[in-house]
Amino acid sequence: MFLIIVSVVLFAVFPLTDTDIWWHLACARKWVTTWTPVREPVVNVHEYFQQVVAIVYDVGGAPLLVVFKAILWGLVFALFLRGVKCRNLMSSAIAVVILFIFRYQLEIRPVLFSLLFLGIYWNVLPWLFRSRNEMRGLCANRVAKPHNVVKTAGAAVLILAIQWLWCRFQGLYILGPLFALLILWANGWSRRWGAFVVLLFAMPLLHRDGLNLFLYPFGLLDRLLGLSPSAAFFASEIAENRSPITLLKAGENVLQSALMVVFSLAGIVASVRHLRRSESVWLLTTAILALVAERNFVLFLPVFFAVGVKCWPRLCLCKQSHDVRPSRLPNRLPPAAYRLLPTLLIAFTLGLWAKSLAFYDRSMVAYQRVPVAATQWMLENPHSGRLFNDDRAGGYLAFMNPSDSTFIDGRFILKTAEFFEKYLQYAESPQTFLHDADSLDIDRVVLPLRYYARWDKLLGTLDSSEKWHVAYRDSLFVVMDRTAH
Repeated sequence: MFLIIVSVVLFAVFPLTDTDIWWHLACARKWVTTWTPVREPVVNVHEYFQQVVAIVYDVGGAPLLVVFKAILWGLVFALFLRGVKCRNLMSSAIAVVILFIFRYQLEIRPVLFSLLFLGIYWNVLPWLFRSRNEMRGLCANRVAKPHNVVKTAGAAVLILAIQWLWCRFQGLYILGPLFALLILWANGWSRRWGAFVVLLFAMPLLHRDGLNLFLYPFGLLDRLLGLSPSAAFFASEIAENRSPITLLKAGENVLQSALMVVFSLAGIVASVRHLRRSESVWLLTTAILALVAERNFVLFLPVFFAVGVKCWPRLCLCKQSHDVRPSRLPNRLPPAAYRLLPTLLIAFTLGLWAKSLAFYDRSMVAYQRVPVAATQWMLENPHSGRLFNDDRAGGYLAFMNPSDSTFIDGRFILKTAEFFEKYLQYAESPQTFLHDADSLDIDRVVLPLRYYARWDKLLGTLDSSEKWHVAYRDSLFVVMDRTAH
């Protein structure tokens, strides 16, 4: 397991490619909104996450934030893989390769803390919700009873405290009480622990915005699955919300999308065969979520590593230390070759990772995805009107240039489907933008040139218009200003 955990930490070392991290940092400094309409009510479920990452960023900038998230990802896998042992080097080699392929899933996002909390629940709740037979045995032992009562009470308080904090780290806090409910069902229902689970569900009500915070996961699920007509637009148009099957059909990230589908289906098949086990049901749940949206694969991956061994002995990577059933793969190779091949595979994979570090900027900021140089130019050359920007750049602009309010950022849940549809229409019907720019007093546009090519038509139209001119341009982004008359 040590090799797998170390690999997770190493592979998580790459620049801040998830552009949402920048508006999280901006919100930690001061809650920011775009100058365009915002949905009500506004509930900041990421408040504590934002404060934590802001403290880390203030101390060491983006490089320290990358180190911080790498350590956290290693801790997540350590929690889920606790008690799991790899029986041979080939198993470890396969695990390392899989992790390397999906290394860019290891972002610094609020879901990282959700997985961290789930990892704690994964280890604590099965012990806390012990079966009735186990509890009878503990109660019969008069010497151990007081000690166990203290430990049980301490564990219960710990889970309640984590759940309370989780409500302000990410909207997926609902996974905590759902997982607790599943463990309780598997271990035998009891009124005492049933009341405890109800209390977990009620934790959002102990915060300000209590009712709105309590209802937040339902809106998030609606946006993810497209249950309502309004949410259907977001589910189909936001890239990370698309199914890996859809991405595979579109030819996007073919290898990763294909493996996501294969692993998710394997998890579903394996879990169906062992539905009496709570871990298998959770594997099934996360596998279905991964098939629904690509961004959910991070919820599935550590669970797949942890439980696949129990459900699919011949195809899994690892084996539980307490599982005495043999699960060795057929070994038809000479012993020396069997040791040499996985060693070479691990060395080759780590070599690819080391080589990839040469392409990273020391700043650990993915300048291909956010307008680093363009934002600096905009700071030195302010404008009087309003700004139009690509959504992926909105958070970075808000963090680096807070005096210039943005048109949109990655917080799509704050926007209506009608607004988002209008925003996307600008890319396909540039004349619509020219008309709206006049009425909305937009006099500056900053858009990507290479990484996200959706805006080619709009840029061509602006470039040919007498009302607009190129004010700044580099190899990745362009800033266009309205021509003064």
